[in-house]
Amino acid sequence: MDFVHGDQADRRQSLERPHNDKQVVVENEKEAHADIDVEAANSTPYEEGTAEEAEAIRARDLQQKKGILRKLRQGEEWLDAKMGIETQGVDRIREEDKRPPSILNVFFMWWSVTCHVGTLPIGMVGPEMGLTLRQSVAGIVVGTVLGALCTAWCGILGPKLGLRAIATSRYSFGFHGAKICSFLNVIVGGGFAVVNVVVVGQILSAVSDYTMTISVGCVIIAVIGYVVSVFGFRLIHTYEKYSWIAGFILIVVLIGEVGHKVDPGFPGKDKGIEFSAAFLTFLALNFSSASGWCSIASDYYCNYPADTKPWKIWALTLFGISIPTVFVTVIGACLGNIAVSNADANPILANAYTDHGLGGLLREAYHPLHFSKFCLVILVFTVLGNNIAVNYSSGLSIQLLGHYFHAIPRFIWSFLNALVIAILAIAGKDSLSTIVSNFVSLLGYWTISFTVILVVEDRWFRRHEGYNLNAWDQPSKLPLGIAAVLALLTGYLAGGVTGMAQTWYTGPIAAKFGSIGGDVGIYLSAVFTLIVYPPARWYERKVSGR
Repeated sequence: MDFVHGDQADRRQSLERPHNDKQVVVENEKEAHADIDVEAANSTPYEEGTAEEAEAIRARDLQQKKGILRKLRQGEEWLDAKMGIETQGVDRIREEDKRPPSILNVFFMWWSVTCHVGTLPIGMVGPEMGLTLRQSVAGIVVGTVLGALCTAWCGILGPKLGLRAIATSRYSFGFHGAKICSFLNVIVGGGFAVVNVVVVGQILSAVSDYTMTISVGCVIIAVIGYVVSVFGFRLIHTYEKYSWIAGFILIVVLIGEVGHKVDPGFPGKDKGIEFSAAFLTFLALNFSSASGWCSIASDYYCNYPADTKPWKIWALTLFGISIPTVFVTVIGACLGNIAVSNADANPILANAYTDHGLGGLLREAYHPLHFSKFCLVILVFTVLGNNIAVNYSSGLSIQLLGHYFHAIPRFIWSFLNALVIAILAIAGKDSLSTIVSNFVSLLGYWTISFTVILVVEDRWFRRHEGYNLNAWDQPSKLPLGIAAVLALLTGYLAGGVTGMAQTWYTGPIAAKFGSIGGDVGIYLSAVFTLIVYPPARWYERKVSGR
């Protein structure tokens, strides 16, 4: 179904109703902290005193005063006129300006973001760590669902506030504290994108019979992903609605071709405390894989009306992430069972994986050869849904770092982000497994703290007073952010660092789990954040009044 706007009275009535037991509040200069109609507040000009969209106005002032910024803005407007790229940026989307796609896009978008060849390496880590297929599947299902719950909850704030995810975090972290979230969000997206780009580089090299280097493939996919991302919300939603289909079909074909080689009864390497260490680490990896989207989900929901049922957004996001992620990651675990755990029984596939990575393994898995190359070429394009979303959201996150960053068009930041991803992918092209097992799992330490802070803020501190939507870009009316930053750092340093088990560092608590250590950082991060944030935020509100 599609959401459609009724007449002005209908919209006003729907917006006056409390959403999720809270009334969204917009502050008026003449009556501070009054609960007034969002539609009316949105229609009040900035010059008349509401100070609405102050950040956008400052950005435009900078573009007019600075020659280079003015030229960049003119270039963005030219691209918009010629090709229809999005120029919205990070500004709040007012209710009358929302143009929502079908609500089903919430579900199918995540299929395109997760149902692709770049998700396979996550599943392969389980067998590489010595887990059996059954143990790997258990870790995939539990970790993915827990992580998807974080993303699903964060997503419900998008329609209600009309703000991008990191802008929403300003109501907890404050204007300046949210910049930390912006930076971390770019790092999170970059981690996923680097994995995808390396996988594509390996695949294209395999298609060329290894005459083309992996680096060239990395550059090709980085460029294509960037070009599509600059067109913005509407094209991305349309693309993501359908792009998952080819990847789903080819991954089904993949398991059909190699499924008979899978040995579910093949024993694991470790038992006792060593098994616990491997399982906890693999569980954390899958949690991070699904929770990593919590800081961008609202970016794709802010065009939905404020009266969209929160349970719909929550359920469609939860199942939209969990089902395809579990499906593809389990297929990855099956490939690991064949080429890593049971390598002696499958020497061709095992050698292909050892010598040429995932690209070489897939080249031998599909057969005959010409069909295999055709499948690999199509699989290359399945990762675009993921990288497009990363480039789009990363550009928005960078704009939220400050007024000068906001004044520079999003397509510039997305380009620089894509460039850095390509460089990092080329540098790490020979260490895909290390990137996946180390870097991706690190993401969970911050995403769990981010989710806990937003949940506590929304369900406890703003349950009755709601959100002053005109204050989203005004530092003096936003929280100081000290409590949120303190809770985030405590969760990461006291929880994540002490509980991490990575190649380059094993925390003292993680070291208690066998010789390799078991990653318990995400669980400790959640606990420490939950302990610190509520009392710290209560005291901050008492002292500052906001």
